[in-house]
Amino acid sequence: MAGNEWINGYLEAILDSGASAIEEQQKPTPVNLRERDHFNPTKYFVEEVVTGVDESDLHRTWIKVVATRNTRERSSRLENMCWRIWHLTRKKKQLEWEQLQRLAHRRWEREQGRKDATEDMSEDLSEGEKGDGLGEMVPCETPRKRFQRNISNLEVWSDDKKEKKLYIVLISLHGLVRGENMELGRDSDTGGQVKYVVELARALARMPGVYRVDLFTRQISSSDVDWSYGEPTEMLTAGLDDADGIDVGESSGAYIIRIPFGPRDKYLSKELLWPYIQEFVDGALAHILNMSKVLAEQIGGSQPIWPYVIHGHYADAGDSAALLSGALNVPMVLTGHSLGRNKLEQLLKQGRQSKEDINSTYRIMRRIEGEELSLDAAELVITSTKQEIEEQWGLYDGFDVKLEKVLRARARRGVNCHGRFMPRMVVIPPGMDFSNVVVQEDGPEVDGELTQLIGGTDGSSPKAIPTIWSEVSVGSVLLHVMRFLTNPHKPMILALSRPDPKKNITTLLKAFGECRPLRELANLTLIMGNRDNIDEMSGGNGSVLTTVLKLIDKYDLYGQVAYPKHHKQSDVPDIYRLAAKTKGVFINPALVEPFGLTLIEAAAHGLPMVATKNGGPVDIHRVLNNGLLVDPHDQQEIAAALLKLLSEKNLWHDCRKNGWKNIHLFSWPEHCRTYLTRVAACRMRHPQWQTDTPGDEIVAEESLNDSLKDVQDMSLRLSVDGEKSSLNGSFDVSSAVADPELQDQVKRILSKIKKPEFGPTDNDARREHLEYVPSKYPMLRRRRKLIVIALDCYDSSGAPDKKMIHVVQEIIKAIRLDTQIARVLGFALSTAMPVSETIEFLKSGRIQANEFDALICSSGSELYYPGTYTEEDGKLFPDPDYASHIDYHWGCEGLKKTVWKLLNTIEGKEKSDQSSSPIVEDLKSSNTHCISYLIKDPSKVRKVDDLRQKLRMRGLRCHPMYCRNSTRVQVIPLLASRAQALRYLFVRWRLNVANMFVFLGESGDTDFEEMISGTHKTIIMKGVAVKGSEELLRTSGSYLRDDIVPPETPLVTFVDGEASTDQIASALKHVSKSFARM
Repeated sequence: MAGNEWINGYLEAILDSGASAIEEQQKPTPVNLRERDHFNPTKYFVEEVVTGVDESDLHRTWIKVVATRNTRERSSRLENMCWRIWHLTRKKKQLEWEQLQRLAHRRWEREQGRKDATEDMSEDLSEGEKGDGLGEMVPCETPRKRFQRNISNLEVWSDDKKEKKLYIVLISLHGLVRGENMELGRDSDTGGQVKYVVELARALARMPGVYRVDLFTRQISSSDVDWSYGEPTEMLTAGLDDADGIDVGESSGAYIIRIPFGPRDKYLSKELLWPYIQEFVDGALAHILNMSKVLAEQIGGSQPIWPYVIHGHYADAGDSAALLSGALNVPMVLTGHSLGRNKLEQLLKQGRQSKEDINSTYRIMRRIEGEELSLDAAELVITSTKQEIEEQWGLYDGFDVKLEKVLRARARRGVNCHGRFMPRMVVIPPGMDFSNVVVQEDGPEVDGELTQLIGGTDGSSPKAIPTIWSEVSVGSVLLHVMRFLTNPHKPMILALSRPDPKKNITTLLKAFGECRPLRELANLTLIMGNRDNIDEMSGGNGSVLTTVLKLIDKYDLYGQVAYPKHHKQSDVPDIYRLAAKTKGVFINPALVEPFGLTLIEAAAHGLPMVATKNGGPVDIHRVLNNGLLVDPHDQQEIAAALLKLLSEKNLWHDCRKNGWKNIHLFSWPEHCRTYLTRVAACRMRHPQWQTDTPGDEIVAEESLNDSLKDVQDMSLRLSVDGEKSSLNGSFDVSSAVADPELQDQVKRILSKIKKPEFGPTDNDARREHLEYVPSKYPMLRRRRKLIVIALDCYDSSGAPDKKMIHVVQEIIKAIRLDTQIARVLGFALSTAMPVSETIEFLKSGRIQANEFDALICSSGSELYYPGTYTEEDGKLFPDPDYASHIDYHWGCEGLKKTVWKLLNTIEGKEKSDQSSSPIVEDLKSSNTHCISYLIKDPSKVRKVDDLRQKLRMRGLRCHPMYCRNSTRVQVIPLLASRAQALRYLFVRWRLNVANMFVFLGESGDTDFEEMISGTHKTIIMKGVAVKGSEELLRTSGSYLRDDIVPPETPLVTFVDGEASTDQIASALKHVSKSFARM
């Protein structure tokens, strides 16, 4: 390096700009920059800076540098490399500083939210609230007692529950899901979660009291994957016969249900599925409603059987489960598997990507929002370890460990929580199927058996294949493992994982390669998924495999390390058994392991373990006590633990026996028993209404009412044909029926019709005001299609724009051009206006409310059926069932106080002068389930995602939105929205969302994006509602519109806002035909 004196200056600059930060994170061995009084920059660059930055392109540059013979070119490349490293280290230091600032600000916000919540609840913490640790692992004398949770107050699920006949829904959307020959490791989306959910579905279906389990996933009809993933239904296991041998029913058992959503001919990664979530929800809802009717006939006594629980796995399925449970009003359970905030923290710490780059690659902000929405709706969150609760879920706005304990203690003592809620977190380790595990008792040494297989030492042919080999075919992965090893009789160190950087395989290989006693004692087998061509693999996986091959060459480990290219899922038990036969060890060296299912599998096959001390293995080791825990960053500690277990035979046997002794605690029956016990303790809820009219008298009454409704439909058609001058299609007996005698007959029939009767609910006081209505049930139950007009077209004051009423008139005229279609087609108006303003708006265009079958008002917080429910003064009465439906987790009074405080607070300081407040209460637009404020200055209010974050931190679950051209902010219940109201109509009146046509403008309220996607057909009218409230939806750095709205879909079409009735009708036909071709 003579002649390169300038390098010292650059090295000093690099050290000053951030090499210390690298040392803190990586903790490398201190570098001796002078060897024999000579500065060695080569060692510094290669072993410290390049390794610390971890950039593969820098490594390639260094290879080129050392291969360059020309001194000037070599010096130039070194100088260029120095500048690049300097830039990267400065960038890393900047990112770390920004991350520290974010974390500090977040901690302050969390403390502020907790303080506000406890102050608002106006009660000091009790001793129970301070130290409530219900459900946490309690250290006791025995592993079994240590493992079991404190469920003394819960009734444990037992065999006497078999009469319950439950219907359970599981959801796992991404990856390739099938019951047999799972392609685990095919890609990053098809891993342990796929195996987990399939085995969970099978295990639950075998439990007493469970009749049917449906596992929902995506239907994929693509040439890139096997045809089996395009099958709509796959049976996992048939229902078990009862004790008397009687068949329990043809629909019982566990099934995979594949719902088509997104592009039908493409296999999409999980990051690209987000815009199609609502389409999945609508498809899954249709299946559940059909199944509820089927199960009603089989086991329900003609009453619908609703899901007992809807369980979402991972963020995408959790988001879907939240919407489904909200539409059906049934409990939701969530399992995160891996969490977005934790991944974001890890990626930011690496310093190689900015937050924007990470979001672009992983859609990480949409994933995090999906997890937050899941926490909003979930009754129960199932985790694998206590660490997952405290260190991972604790990062989320929607969960605070301390506040959750406070709220749980108050709820247990019956103290008002003022609408605040935190989901219950419980640790239930994943189960395992032990049916293919054969416990091998300790016997003679295995050397003789293996010698027989590979041939005698004198070169003779192998003798008869021993037992372990006779069970597998010649093409088995075991024989592929054997061909790598020179001495296969040595104990096997087995590692089984994807070639993911976080699985830390390269550190294991370094530990093995640099420990000569370990190399002499054992072989290393790396089962790293399936691969065909490393160059075609994703960057991270391909990089790990490339590094593995280089390390094998560096340490000359040929004949000592096996790394087969392919294996089947059915081969995995044989691989474990081979390692156990050789008296080997299983190792999981991951940097962080959320749980560690492979550790349980290995223990079941008699393998002691060496595992990372970060994450789930700590809990597993506490229960099984069958191995050693190590620091995954410490090569020497890894090598020493492996050497200790392999060389000390007594310790090896003790660990093997301990694993077998307590492994049953991780069985699927144990998991499902705890699971059902916890779910049964949730707040059970399901639709309370009866979908069929009970009694012959009411059936006849309904028939009469429906006949009269036919007269009403005739009246509407006559008005369109020109026999009436206005659009008024209200039911008018005198105009629709000319014969006076017929008029008298109709009036006599009307006088005999009884008022609707309702059971006791919270709304009894208001139901007593119900007057005579023409029909007990709305006409929606007889409609085949529904036109939903959801135009958010307002002027600067928030009043309806004059052109909006004209557009509504044109849409109605266009639909009624065909009288045959008009007879089976209904109308709904969806708006942020209260019902009083909505009716006034319709009257301004000479349209009566009875033109519409439904009015969705106040941003979805109220639902009306004109012509069905009226009060004494003739005003419309909201659907009481819908009001009860959306009341879940609604804390009106607590929200009013908190929302007012948040919207009047800037940078932590509350405004003292009310006149300077950017909002004022809007009593006219408020109702029981809607808190409304007028906005005086939109520039001074918080955006929706910021407001929702602050409310979540205070334990308040709701749906805030800005509407009416940014002139109002409305807060409605979590289960309420205009999009969810359409699903309610589907559930309540069986009007399929796929048969709805939604008219929207180009912009709208902040719930506008939710209205676009789904299985309904969307017609966007250009030039209508050009300016909405969407600028108040998201802060910078949040998820994007493209994460919600599909980029291209045949379900959406466009039409000009000035379009004629014929053009509107043509657009409807176009979108219908496009959907039919899907």
